[in-house]
Amino acid sequence: PQEIVSGESEEESNSVNLMEFSDEILLHILSYVPCTDLVLNVRRTCRKLATLCLDKSLTHTVLLQKDYKVNKDKVKQLMRDIGKEIYQLNMAGCYWLPSSTIDHVTRCKNLVKLNLSGCHVTSLHLSKMLSTLQHLRSLAIDVNPGFDASQLSSECKATLSRVLELKQTLYTPSYGVVPCCTSLEKLLLYFEILDRSREGFMLSGQLMVGESNVPHYQNLRVFYARLAPGYVNQEVVRLYLAVLSDRTPENLHAFLISAPGSFAETGATKNLLDSMARNVRLDALQLPKAWINGSGLLQHLKFNNPFYFSFSRCTLSGGHLIQRVINGGKDLKSLTSLNLSGCIHCLAPESLFRKAEDDIDSSILESLVVSCCNLRHLNLSAAHHHSSESIGNHLCQLLSRLKHLLSLALPVCSITDVAAKVEKPPAASNLVPQTFGKKVRIGIQTYSWNLVDQAKIESSVFWALMGSLRFLETLEIIGSSFSSAMPRNEPAIRNSLPPCVRAQSVGDSEVAAISQLTYLQSLTLAQLPNILTGSGLVNIGLQCQHLRTLSLANLGMMGKMVYMSALMDMLKHCKCLRDLRLEQPYFCAGTQFFQALSHCSSLQRLCIVSRSGTLQSDAVMSFMANCLEVIMCHMFMGESLTVCKNLQQSIVRSFQADRPALNVVIFPLLHEDLTEVIRDVPMRHLDEITLFKSRVAEEPPNLWW
Repeated sequence: PQEIVSGESEEESNSVNLMEFSDEILLHILSYVPCTDLVLNVRRTCRKLATLCLDKSLTHTVLLQKDYKVNKDKVKQLMRDIGKEIYQLNMAGCYWLPSSTIDHVTRCKNLVKLNLSGCHVTSLHLSKMLSTLQHLRSLAIDVNPGFDASQLSSECKATLSRVLELKQTLYTPSYGVVPCCTSLEKLLLYFEILDRSREGFMLSGQLMVGESNVPHYQNLRVFYARLAPGYVNQEVVRLYLAVLSDRTPENLHAFLISAPGSFAETGATKNLLDSMARNVRLDALQLPKAWINGSGLLQHLKFNNPFYFSFSRCTLSGGHLIQRVINGGKDLKSLTSLNLSGCIHCLAPESLFRKAEDDIDSSILESLVVSCCNLRHLNLSAAHHHSSESIGNHLCQLLSRLKHLLSLALPVCSITDVAAKVEKPPAASNLVPQTFGKKVRIGIQTYSWNLVDQAKIESSVFWALMGSLRFLETLEIIGSSFSSAMPRNEPAIRNSLPPCVRAQSVGDSEVAAISQLTYLQSLTLAQLPNILTGSGLVNIGLQCQHLRTLSLANLGMMGKMVYMSALMDMLKHCKCLRDLRLEQPYFCAGTQFFQALSHCSSLQRLCIVSRSGTLQSDAVMSFMANCLEVIMCHMFMGESLTVCKNLQQSIVRSFQADRPALNVVIFPLLHEDLTEVIRDVPMRHLDEITLFKSRVAEEPPNLWW
């Protein structure tokens, strides 16, 4: 007994008491705890933590975005306790909080930065709130139908006149608060206006009488506009640009317009671009493709120390890219982000007589890599970048020199070894590993680890590329002809284009190569036709322990869900996974799948898109009960409308009370009313997970805080 006591004493003497750490170390540890937990829970544990939890370093900036557990009572208490200590408050995407809760922001008298994007705020609420925030310099808001600038008080307008940075998301044709912001240096505009109202009436892009106040752009340094599909969005953005075309701000250094589809150049926009060419030197540039294609604009624009370029969907040739943008291959070390998505001729010397599937000119890519050696974000997706047989000049070999890359998007056909034999798609009978005298059911089959030769895998150019980019955090490998079945403002796509011939050999071995990326946080794989078992996914699950976002779409041959067994094994290891998006025809969301998914203890958002897919309601309910962090469940399947509605109502009824941010949409993928359902999805979820798109270099880094 005496020995036992002495042993216990020795163990106690060797134990570490957290409270014995220095204040600096404790503050660093506490910085990883959500502010609501610090103020409402942790500080009540002891006197020392009560003092530390209210340290300025922890209360200066409060981030509530993606804090899905925060409710109206917690927000009210937080504002009462530390409101005066908050200088930066981010509530972006807190769609579940009512306007009455947002009103408590008025307690934060010293606010300098405020982000309310995605929050319910009327013009009257905004007026009351901003009237008390005299120190505000940065603001992000939504402008919804019914917004009336005439309801803004003089005190509110006085605050807006001192705002230097404004991010405004428009859901209705309006100038919003832009005319009141007379000192603007940074203006970010997101146009999400639908062409038709809920009642089916066509909307006009003409602004209402009384809203024709002229925006003040004289101090503007950054202008950014992102347009959702639709004619009205184009009409309204032209009104915002009209003032810029009359007089270009002298200090403008970033001019970015992201517009899908065709956005024609007009006389006013041409005058604007001509004025920019004469008067400003840019650091960041993005223009609609119609403004660049066939024009000599890039030859005349002047650049200072550019950090971001986007030529997405332009027909810009590699020759023009090198000569006009990279100055003939001169030093461009300042460039950190480059988006060439859908720029099908950007790695070819000219585009006049070239087919999209022709081999790239490796010398152009080499010039790009040498000149832009500090690139951190590179997007080459949505194009056919086929390497020639020249030794040492494969696209993967050249990209391996970019040691600073943090995010990368590539087309599937660009990563195949040139020497790899391009074969026809495997016959249906060979898609599933065969066993003696026993049928193998699609969806739960076993898979073999010896399908591919390990030595051959490790000698591939893609394996070498993954090995050289050890610090990569985001990777997208997307088929050049892939298009999602999930619509934006139109009916669901029923047919998809076949994969590129060069992509036919890309499958399990290439997926296995990705497992070398130890720090990988986000992975997108779409239209990899030669996935036979998905065995490489298990490697990723085991090795990539920081993976937080996973998006898989149309893997293997269409019509066969051949990688289910491997996917379920992978999910059992993904303890940090927060977002999962699956798009696969004939997907069976059944008991075994949801049992495997329940191992993802950190999962918050799930989206499944499956033409002719099926689900088991009991399995979904059990999954939701087991995974307490899940606040978004979107399923667009082949089930009937009745089945979908009943399941959606059951989930909401059972879990909404404990999960205030819960957003559930379960709906038939091919139903004619799908677009009406989509418009009610919070923009945060719609933009980040529900809609498929390439996100690498989509926007300049650190565009908004």
